[in-house]
Amino acid sequence: MKLARITKGSLVETAIESLRQAIEQGHWAIGDRLPVEAELSESLGVSRNTVREAVRVLVHVGMLETRQGDGTYVRATRDAGETLRRISRSQLRDKLEVRIMLETEAAKLAAKRRDARDVERMTLALDNRGKAGNDIVERIRHDQAFHTALVAASHNPALSELYDYFAHSIALTIEQTELDSELPEPSQEDHELLLAAIRRQDEAKAESLARALLQPSLDALGGKPA
Repeated sequence: MKLARITKGSLVETAIESLRQAIEQGHWAIGDRLPVEAELSESLGVSRNTVREAVRVLVHVGMLETRQGDGTYVRATRDAGETLRRISRSQLRDKLEVRIMLETEAAKLAAKRRDARDVERMTLALDNRGKAGNDIVERIRHDQAFHTALVAASHNPALSELYDYFAHSIALTIEQTELDSELPEPSQEDHELLLAAIRRQDEAKAESLARALLQPSLDALGGKPA
């Protein structure tokens, strides 16, 4: 396979990106062994040291695996860190759609599975959100704490991990809905009603209220770019 030769920019960073793209585009499948260092160096037009460093980084992020005395193999076709960066660059509307999916399912599960400690955490975060008043920074911080506690109350480790992974983009959507005057802001009362449904274990109501929190913002965005 002929890789795109590197001609400018940071050699290591460009080598990383060239190898990452080759893997993502299927030039090597999971389990395939990469060409030896000398071949990669020749294909990319960089030194072996540059190739070695690029491979080391991709091993660190989990895309490659080095087997002592055997070579370097493809372990995954996606770089989790790069995926997160792509998510952060996506439009607000796209982020809101994903956030609604995650939080709606989390609310339904939380209503079914929450325990006393979960309710205590959500209540504390929501009380603090209300006390923040017009202090937007504090309100956003406690809003995040509430939604994180809600997801944790689902008692689904995979969902919690996914939500945590997506947390930065979640935080950006919270900030933008709070600061953008054109986007409807979910009220304290809306949040209180959601917590009440979770507290009384009303799964259907919790699910619908979680969706209702952000649906107006999503509707306001419509099809226009964010």
